[in-house]
Amino acid sequence: MTSTDTTHPDTAPFLSLEAVRKTYPGVVALDRFSMEVRPGEVIGLVGENGAGKSTLMKILGGVTRPDSGTITVDGVAHDGLTVEQSIGSGIAFVHQELNLFENLDVAANIFFGREPLRAGPLKLVDRARLREMVAPLLKRVGANFSADAPVASLSLAQQQMVEIAKALSIRARLVILDEPTSSLPMAETEKLLDVIKGLKAQGISVIFISHRLHEIERVADRVVVLRDGTLAGTLAKDRINHDEMVRLMIGRMLKEREKAGEATREPGGVALSAEAIRTSTYPDRPVSIELRRAEILGLAGLVGSGRTELARVLFGIDERLGGSVALDGKPLNVGSAADAVANGIFLVPEDRKLTGILLDLSIAQNISLPNLPAHARRSLVSAGAELATAEKQKKNLGIKAPSVLTRTGTLSGGNQQKVVLAKWLAMNPKVMILDEPTRGIDIGAKAEIYGLMRALADAGVAVLMISSDMEEVIGVSDRIAVMHEGQISGILDKDDFSQENVLLLAVGKKPKLLQAAGGVE
Repeated sequence: MTSTDTTHPDTAPFLSLEAVRKTYPGVVALDRFSMEVRPGEVIGLVGENGAGKSTLMKILGGVTRPDSGTITVDGVAHDGLTVEQSIGSGIAFVHQELNLFENLDVAANIFFGREPLRAGPLKLVDRARLREMVAPLLKRVGANFSADAPVASLSLAQQQMVEIAKALSIRARLVILDEPTSSLPMAETEKLLDVIKGLKAQGISVIFISHRLHEIERVADRVVVLRDGTLAGTLAKDRINHDEMVRLMIGRMLKEREKAGEATREPGGVALSAEAIRTSTYPDRPVSIELRRAEILGLAGLVGSGRTELARVLFGIDERLGGSVALDGKPLNVGSAADAVANGIFLVPEDRKLTGILLDLSIAQNISLPNLPAHARRSLVSAGAELATAEKQKKNLGIKAPSVLTRTGTLSGGNQQKVVLAKWLAMNPKVMILDEPTRGIDIGAKAEIYGLMRALADAGVAVLMISSDMEEVIGVSDRIAVMHEGQISGILDKDDFSQENVLLLAVGKKPKLLQAAGGVE
């Protein structure tokens, strides 16, 4: 059941789309889609990858022209918008891949190409005037950095504030945020959600696109759900909840995350133990951790807490400055990633496109690449052996692609992540480390990744899952270890799982439920 919008019933929409349709050869990207945007409302736009969100954004931005339908701005109907008309209407975008020049400062980025110039023949940039123009924009987004700050020195959340300030500089009435929190840890996500609330308070509308449905619940006045290019439904504020959004997105209630959190066997013995490990980021803060067979250990913490650095040392990418590692109770010297792979320790990295897969290679080539000797005949790679392994993994993991010869860069984020997993699963892992395994992938693909992680644990693999998604950490893990400033500040068993306890440990405090029992071990 869907609900009509009741957030701003007395406010007329300044933007509306009516029966908009867009097709590509063999694909209906949008089919008779309609929606309205009213001043000062936050609209959550959700849908699986391929649901039509990107096409809708391109139409609103004037990049793509619809085949039919009407776009009305301030009472004036258009068959489609140009880029100039979109900007002139006050529609601004903050894309998932930020469009900033890191070698320039904040002010130069915000007014790039529109800088105030001094009088005279040289037409030099008036820096003083530029700073005056930027200062109120930064204040409106709650920025804690100056107009002169180099963009390269800013965190991701701060860079997104710069993008939003840039949108405000063109007098934006609608800011479209595409997956703005996908790369942010918990603390920085909170800052960005506050910025969204601030925009709303200023009467600026926001379309918030995200796969993190709990964030949609927190800030949206209304949710618009796309499925297969059509409007699956609209939820008013009092009906916005996780299960309703998922039901509209994929047509059924989703329980895979809950299933992933239910172990079907008891944890086994310790597979991998790290004792007093020292990393280059925290050379004076030794960290110890144990990974058990048949268990998913969630690793939470704030940005800079040392989670990724620990994973990179365990996998042999970064040098271990001290401490020891043991596998199955035997000392292990992991001096390189090759040492880790040879011993069945695998890493699914945080940035799959940069360090997890080769986008220009085929699925089959990516899967066989870490283990070419197993696919070689007389020192030459056998295409038949390579294809056989790839076909098996494609079937086992449900990789959606025309064939295993498909270029990996053309796949969705979820299917690219499955390819990263497939190359390691083909090599019988003992320990699987996953760093932000579901970042930037849709709810359906997330459920499949959760299922694969649980299947690994049920098969006796020790799984370490690093995640900044609180719901994910709590919903999928068997135990949760939390890092603070380079060390494990505590480990929670299932009975003590809560967002509050994780956050308390993340800032170096004791979790409330365990304080009465004398603290954590």
